[in-house]
Amino acid sequence: MKTRITELLGIEYPIIQGGMAWVAEYHLAAAVSEAGGLGIIGAGGAPASFVREQIQKTKELTEKPFGVNVMLMNPEADDIARVIAEEGVSVVTTGAGNPGKYLAAWKDAGIRVIPVVASVALARMMERAGVDAVIAEGMESGGHIGSATTMTLVPQVVDAVDIPVVAAGGIADGRGFAAAMMLGAEAVQMGTRFVVAKESVVHENYKKKILAAKDIDSEVTGMSHGHPVRQIRNNMTREYLKLEKAGAAFEELEQLTLGALRKAVVEGDTVNGTLMAGQIAGLVKEEMSCAEIIQEIMQKAQTLLKLQ
Repeated sequence: MKTRITELLGIEYPIIQGGMAWVAEYHLAAAVSEAGGLGIIGAGGAPASFVREQIQKTKELTEKPFGVNVMLMNPEADDIARVIAEEGVSVVTTGAGNPGKYLAAWKDAGIRVIPVVASVALARMMERAGVDAVIAEGMESGGHIGSATTMTLVPQVVDAVDIPVVAAGGIADGRGFAAAMMLGAEAVQMGTRFVVAKESVVHENYKKKILAAKDIDSEVTGMSHGHPVRQIRNNMTREYLKLEKAGAAFEELEQLTLGALRKAVVEGDTVNGTLMAGQIAGLVKEEMSCAEIIQEIMQKAQTLLKLQ
């Protein structure tokens, strides 16, 4: 399937893997790229040296394009931005800030820049800054979220900008892919579905929680403090929400989540860890390889869109 995104990024299928901190490391990124999508390394809060190592290890596993997601609030964001340019990464996706200060250097290095946006205003601002595309992410997503749904956000962003739009949030199968295309998107970004991929190094306990999830099993913490995070309900989220309702300070609440994502991903702590996952988790029922995931999605989507 050819779109402006596949042409822009040099990929076979318009499917981008979300740049999830701790989850999106080189095994997963390389597998997605090898399968014809765009694999993404999630820099998260990691140091620049770790990001360089991840990039180099990904290059050992694939010669196809892949990207890095930069969380712009990372204290080492400046160094990570420089590493990305030095290593000649194909694509950068960004979150938690404005990538404007890095655009010139990345453009000079021939890197495509695609920020995540949660509003029409931010999408327009990014287009004026000169980015190559935007990822319109609805609040159905796992992790840090905005306030608009994918169904409402994507078509409004598509109408507001001339650059390609990638849809994200609540997409896990061919039906979601086809729906995103009908809304005007030219690619999709998926996170939760790839968390349980066979190549994902996420702890089996975390994967099992997603595979067993029901439609009502995700909830959002931090809404009252302006830092909403969607995750699967567990002891930590219940305690967080209880304190949040009682009016606890943001700093006190953050102590509950300090290191909690690592606990879930690496240690398999599903009781007190942060199990970031989207609302679509209830639809994800089987662990498959990245190639199997992408092929299944594309075959179903092409049938629905009557491209076969």
